[in-house]
Amino acid sequence: MHPPPRRRGGVRRLLAIAVTALALPLTMLSTGTTPARAAAVQCSVDYKTNDWGSGFTTDLTVTNRGADVIDGWTLTYAYTGNQRLVNGWNGSWSQSGSTVTVKNAGHNGRIAAGAAVTTGAQFSYSGTNTAPTSFSVNGTACVGAHQPPIAVLTSPAAGSVYTQGETVPLAATAAAADQATITKVEFYDDTELLGTDTSAPFTLSVGGLAVGAHSLVAKAYDSLGASASSTPVGITVASGPAVVASPSQLGVRQGESGTFEVKLSKQPSANVTVTTARASGNTGLSVSSGATLTFTPSNWSTAQRVTVAADSSGTGSAVFESTAPGHAKAAVTVTQLGATKSYEGRFLELYDKITDPANGYFSPEGIPYHSVETLIVEAPDHGHETTSEAYSYLLWLQAMYGRITGDWTRFNDAWETMEQYAIPTHADQPTTSFYDPSKPATYAPEHDTPNEYPSQLDSGVSVGRDPIAAELKSAYGTDDVYGMHWIQDVDNVYGYGNSPGKCEAGPSDTGPSYINTFQRGPQESVWETVTQPTCDAFKYGGANGYLDLFTKDASYAKQWKFTNAPDADARAVQAAYWADLWAKEQGKGGEVAGTVAKAAKMGDYLRYAMYDKYFKKIGNCTSTSCPAGTGKDASHYLLSWYYAWGGATDTSAGWSWRIGSSHAHGGYQNPLAAYALANYAPLKPKSATGAGDWAKSFERQLEFYRWLQSDEGAIAGGATNSWAGRYTTPPSGTPTFYGMFYDEKPVYHDPPSNQWFGFQAWSLERVAEVYQQTGNAQAKAVLDKWVDWALSETTVNPDGSFLFPSTLKWSGKPDTWNPSSPGANSGLHVEVVDYTNDVGVAGAYAKILTYYAARSGDTEAADTAKALLDGMWENHQDDLGIAVPETRADYQRFDDPVYIPSGWTGTMPNGDRIDSSSTFVSIRSFYKDDPAWSKIESYLKGGAAPVFTYHRFWAQADIATAMGAYAELLE
Repeated sequence: MHPPPRRRGGVRRLLAIAVTALALPLTMLSTGTTPARAAAVQCSVDYKTNDWGSGFTTDLTVTNRGADVIDGWTLTYAYTGNQRLVNGWNGSWSQSGSTVTVKNAGHNGRIAAGAAVTTGAQFSYSGTNTAPTSFSVNGTACVGAHQPPIAVLTSPAAGSVYTQGETVPLAATAAAADQATITKVEFYDDTELLGTDTSAPFTLSVGGLAVGAHSLVAKAYDSLGASASSTPVGITVASGPAVVASPSQLGVRQGESGTFEVKLSKQPSANVTVTTARASGNTGLSVSSGATLTFTPSNWSTAQRVTVAADSSGTGSAVFESTAPGHAKAAVTVTQLGATKSYEGRFLELYDKITDPANGYFSPEGIPYHSVETLIVEAPDHGHETTSEAYSYLLWLQAMYGRITGDWTRFNDAWETMEQYAIPTHADQPTTSFYDPSKPATYAPEHDTPNEYPSQLDSGVSVGRDPIAAELKSAYGTDDVYGMHWIQDVDNVYGYGNSPGKCEAGPSDTGPSYINTFQRGPQESVWETVTQPTCDAFKYGGANGYLDLFTKDASYAKQWKFTNAPDADARAVQAAYWADLWAKEQGKGGEVAGTVAKAAKMGDYLRYAMYDKYFKKIGNCTSTSCPAGTGKDASHYLLSWYYAWGGATDTSAGWSWRIGSSHAHGGYQNPLAAYALANYAPLKPKSATGAGDWAKSFERQLEFYRWLQSDEGAIAGGATNSWAGRYTTPPSGTPTFYGMFYDEKPVYHDPPSNQWFGFQAWSLERVAEVYQQTGNAQAKAVLDKWVDWALSETTVNPDGSFLFPSTLKWSGKPDTWNPSSPGANSGLHVEVVDYTNDVGVAGAYAKILTYYAARSGDTEAADTAKALLDGMWENHQDDLGIAVPETRADYQRFDDPVYIPSGWTGTMPNGDRIDSSSTFVSIRSFYKDDPAWSKIESYLKGGAAPVFTYHRFWAQADIATAMGAYAELLE
């Protein structure tokens, strides 16, 4: 066993967390003695602390509430106790007596109107730690803000089951702050307004709810215009009387017992006997009490317990069914766990929350939403969109479920759902047979900003030959591409109706609709996009649909186009690798063999992500006249940002195209998938050169990590074969990797693509899996240094609270890559700007430490993985999963203008006008009907930055699988 690396300072271990939040808005300050008056400074400050009794960290958000830019800021405030500054970040901190002064850092001195910056520091103290009550920015006092009301949905109870046609009683309590009064409470079913009550007690009786799961919310408004929503409560409406059992997943350790509860959904007219027995599965589990329960017309809704006992040796799951005459049955899956496997029990408990239909993670089709909540804007611009990322996390979640329970039907079903809804059918890509590998696509340059679009197509620029199309067709007997499209509007909120097999069916179509967003260069943030259909039949948008917003051509044809996110397809392969290993350990490899073969096929097509966008030769390409590739010389063997394909909708039109991407990001690499596709027999692709390409990719990806590793240990941005996306010349002295140019922030710049620690966690987790599985020396070298850095920047507290890096700042550059003698990158540096307790990223980070510790024996990594998992479990659970509140200062961008060329006009499917005056929200007016919209409206009018607690599907899956991985490897 190799000794663990020496830590530079080790993990910072502190104490407890207590949170104080003060939202302090603005006043105006005159310039004083001269007749002229400067623009009035208007400000607010949010103050939060993590307090452990003898010290604390504080995070402050300074928001510009005025109409003018604040260009340089100084924040001052004072403490009433003996608090003493230890250190600060994201600004220059100093203290004189009780007064604290913070001056902006170089990178955050400019605060645009409505924008915010954050800064933070650590203090020591003894005695009491009273929060400051007043703040000033540039001499302007920022005084107290009105606090929003509190709403709690008290009825129905979470998990309740009602019979179709039965009235559902809704009730809520609401309290206002600052001597305001509650003016009304609205009741919602997801985003549908059910009714309003204007006086306490706030109630509503609702009939006619459809059969299925429902997420109910109460929203309170006060007399000062503030509002807030309750935590969602999930219920189910059944088609008739039913037996109700909870939870639906239960873990029981060997030699112990566990219980679940049973009741009826509807009052019976006479006594009802409910019988519970094992219907299938593990015979080591049996009902030890509660096998027969009697419910009367008076106690029908009072839960009674069924106890299941586990023998002392077995493992695996069994299904227990609770039945009664005239009632729909209930089923509970009970899994027998090893005697010490408490983290497997945690997995099952969280899995039960994620998969409970009433909790809102899935659509009626079984598609995982991006988040339970609908009002969320990040890469997806609505919570009930989904991404190929979410599908891949569903596969990983179900693979871990199979490992723990022995039930592989759910893993196979997840692949089938993904295949049905996320992989375009032949009807969606009807003209791939016209694709000419010798002329893959027509060149169009990428531009720096959206206002430089549409981009002129240029057939005069040479493009290379696609070397894998023919062998893929030979292997699979089709010209169609087998890869996921990256984003879907699952509830057809936009109304395009591009469901699988349909082209612009419209707002009345039900089910998932394929959409696209980003199309206009690295500076186009989600706030500046025009969401458009993947199949553009000119039914919506302008005269040419949406095409002439992006590319400039002499004429336009109706067409389809899809974009693949390679990291998601690679994660699907990664999940299939683990599923096959785990199933074979159980003697059940045959149960997943068909699905694993499909993953191999997906990996074969994923090689399109290895190619330059226009199949030009890799290396030192500094003009559009650089040589076209003739085969594999156009492959960089990395996972690029995307690959895409498209063609005419007219099946007699005779054209189709495919492109790769010239940009490779460190956060997108997946050496575990590359290793599996190259070396693991069940996942080796059918094509003639697929396995060989992935073998080369495996080595190239590990080299890429070494090349991008900073002096401290973090992994920098990436590389490109097409500088600025148009094959121009990079700045002199730009280092290279096999002739590709170092790009500090490849692909997108708003925000910079290299600053999120989550990309570190996602990507290094895959390196850690490679190391755990193979002991690969290159993977170990990268991890030794990265784990050292990450742990030195992580705070773990005995009470379970924690902080780790959030935003990263980069300086310098790597050495030009020399495979035979890699440089030390002493000039490439990372700085941690701020810290976070983001639970999704914490899940991925814990997995890195788990896999790394399992192979290396590093006890500090193992202890920190456990501390992160325990901290989330003990401090951040709620009814829907594990989550933390987030202040979203970026939501002031709802009013951001969206660039539309002058004179261009069109409409969205709901009638929203698109023109040069459009904003993000003006072409998404559906947001104004969202239950949470009032929080945004208040913020846009100068209120405090809104706080949301989001339940992202990928985050819950990452946490759950982290629990499972820890149980497998370290528990």
